[in-house]
Amino acid sequence: MSKLPPSASIAEAAGGAKLHAPSAARNGPAIVALIQQIAPARGRALEIASGTGQHVAELACALPQIDWHPSEIDPLRIASVDAYVAEAGLANLHSAQQLDATRDGWSAAHRPYDLVHLSNLLHLIPEPAAKAVITEAASAVADNGLLVLYGPFKRGGALTSQGDTTFDAELRAADPAIGYKDDAWVTRVLTQAGLTLIAIREMPANNLAFIASRRRP
Repeated sequence: MSKLPPSASIAEAAGGAKLHAPSAARNGPAIVALIQQIAPARGRALEIASGTGQHVAELACALPQIDWHPSEIDPLRIASVDAYVAEAGLANLHSAQQLDATRDGWSAAHRPYDLVHLSNLLHLIPEPAAKAVITEAASAVADNGLLVLYGPFKRGGALTSQGDTTFDAELRAADPAIGYKDDAWVTRVLTQAGLTLIAIREMPANNLAFIASRRRP
């Protein structure tokens, strides 16, 4: 597991097993609005690295036609996700499954998903692990399904805001192997994984969302 600076791992106790991440509260509405625009009319969705569980609870509420399956590797965060799941009480929101998304081959154990969503992970792990996550996530996407990657990225090899420059430096000071991935690199890995990039959307706070599809004739 990569060593992270305090600025990358803020989650506060929120009663019982629940954790609250201020960053998840800030970017949740924009993520929900994006996925509402592109989600299939119905189907199954996997959220990779669900974190505290705030996002997936919001997504399940906003998209009742989608059957949501959160996942996490950290037992404390799995407990937090399940606390949000229990609080939401939604038929389309399932308990968290333990998943190391950097492990080669995990997608083979999953029935394909119509939508796979990942937020704010790739900059926190080394490049080989990030490539494994994208490749396995792509393999978990059903024919004509979507993969959505959200987070902070370099653009054309450059950091484009002072906030991104500071945060990337903090990440690399904690672990030189981690830090922001470049948009061209992400696009290349998605293509190598057999997906078609549909769009790269500008998101609030200088984030990007990559939307890719496993298209079939």
